[in-house]
Amino acid sequence: MATHKLLLLPGDGIGPEVMGEVKRLIDWLNSAGIAKFETDTGLVGGSAYDAHKVSISEGDMAKALAADAIIFGAVGGPKWDAVPYEVRPEAGLLRLRKDLALFANLRPAVCYPALADASSLKRDAIEGLDIVIVRELTGGVYFGEPKTITDLGNGQKRAIDTQVYDTYEIERIGRVAFELARKRKNKVTSMEKRNVMKSGVLWNEVMTAVHKREYPDVTLEHQLADSGGMMLVKWPKQFDVIVTDNLFGDMLSDIAAMLTGSLGMLPSASLGEVDVKSKKRKALYEPVHGSAPDIAGKGLANPIAMISSFGMALRYSFDMGDLADKVDAAIAAVLASGLRTADIKSEGTTAASTTQMGEAILMELQKLHA
Repeated sequence: MATHKLLLLPGDGIGPEVMGEVKRLIDWLNSAGIAKFETDTGLVGGSAYDAHKVSISEGDMAKALAADAIIFGAVGGPKWDAVPYEVRPEAGLLRLRKDLALFANLRPAVCYPALADASSLKRDAIEGLDIVIVRELTGGVYFGEPKTITDLGNGQKRAIDTQVYDTYEIERIGRVAFELARKRKNKVTSMEKRNVMKSGVLWNEVMTAVHKREYPDVTLEHQLADSGGMMLVKWPKQFDVIVTDNLFGDMLSDIAAMLTGSLGMLPSASLGEVDVKSKKRKALYEPVHGSAPDIAGKGLANPIAMISSFGMALRYSFDMGDLADKVDAAIAAVLASGLRTADIKSEGTTAASTTQMGEAILMELQKLHA
């Protein structure tokens, strides 16, 4: 049995709490002989700043580069609002994405049957929702140069962020979306702002060309990103795979997350190119939710997004799709039983702490694997 190297980066706020439930799951998989994971733990974000005055140390970056996959919690919080911009907690995550060349971010938005009423949308609009947003992750306005704030004098300043995309960056994220669509409903919706942004014009042109040249069997639609956000709220089930740039992907994926009732429910995967020789790819898996410092340490955090993120690691990094399906089924079974953390609690359901939810999911997984 192959040994898989995992780097666990719990981060800040509720990160260590939800990571603890993933660690419980990993320990059981190891002890049961189902898989063999070798884990190491590092610091990132505010915790790394407190220890090393950086958002991630060189030692932990070396661990990240050597790992088969990274399981990431969450970073940030008011405690670090005043730290220098270049070492802010979020800079650690951005460096991991950049240095590991994790250009493709997959963010599923799935509505579990038991949670259809937890959404702010009507049941008929949300029940059965299963879409994926494919977000370009290493280009665009978050990384473009110049990125400056200039003092103009007389109390005036000018801030500049640069939106930059090259053809190859759009082509490779397009291929990820089209390949994924072929395994789903064979439909891709590309979202940009070609009506006001030159980068949107190029995005539209390149996506159209890749589709015509390599994926004519897949249905491709184009939509302006602002209109797409409106349609996500109006009738989200019209979409299957949405592909978009870094900035719009950041916003649209959070909209999609809340359609399901809570940011605490949804995972994500950040993937690099497949290495030609090893056939492996660098990958980082993280919940969509933030560090939620207001509930940290209270046992209120929902671990489902973190556990689902590990499920995505099983699927995309370790070719354990059957086991990933069982993790998803275990989560669905626990939710169907009426167990709820505070963020998804409703009348007639049973309140559960972070640990209780994690234990219940593990017990269901054990039943499914028996």
